[in-house]
Amino acid sequence: MKELYLMRHSQTLFNKLHRIQGASDSPLTTQGIEDAQEVGRYFKQRNLSFDHAYASTQERACDTLENITKQPYKRLKGLKEWNFGVFEGQSEQLNPKDDSTRHSYGDFFVQYGGESDLQVQARMNQTLTAIMEQPDHNRVLAVSHGGACFMFLQKWLSFEEIQRRVTDFHNCCILKFTYSKKGFEFIKTINVKKL
Repeated sequence: MKELYLMRHSQTLFNKLHRIQGASDSPLTTQGIEDAQEVGRYFKQRNLSFDHAYASTQERACDTLENITKQPYKRLKGLKEWNFGVFEGQSEQLNPKDDSTRHSYGDFFVQYGGESDLQVQARMNQTLTAIMEQPDHNRVLAVSHGGACFMFLQKWLSFEEIQRRVTDFHNCCILKFTYSKKGFEFIKTINVKKL
């Protein structure tokens, strides 16, 4: 059974300032760097190594991965964060209420030059499936983003299951999945700071 460790990037300046990040970028904070290094120590202490590593093309994801491991990795646009259009860099207070039937923003951001939830979900699923379908990809680490990871989770778990099984989905949270026959099964959440 193949394993995917899908991780949300470390804390950034925009996270700390409660700003919408999306397709824009901001640097890791000192805390973010330390947290990523702690994840690296966690993997090392458990002799947990990866056949391959991937990161979003965005700086915060690449910097997170480089603080976890020195192994070579590939950057993929398919792992990028949800594009929030003109809301990029603005206060998180401007985020709309989510669609209560889908527990998402739906296609709200499309009218403002961004992506819909289903576009993000399809992109993430296509990218992660393509990664896991490659030979010699038995255990993979992929660093992505909060919104993108959440939409990927919603592809494979109901919102009720996410609420019950995914606890404390903060920066550096790791979502472990198994993969077979073009399908992902959520196994558990790993929050290194709580261990």
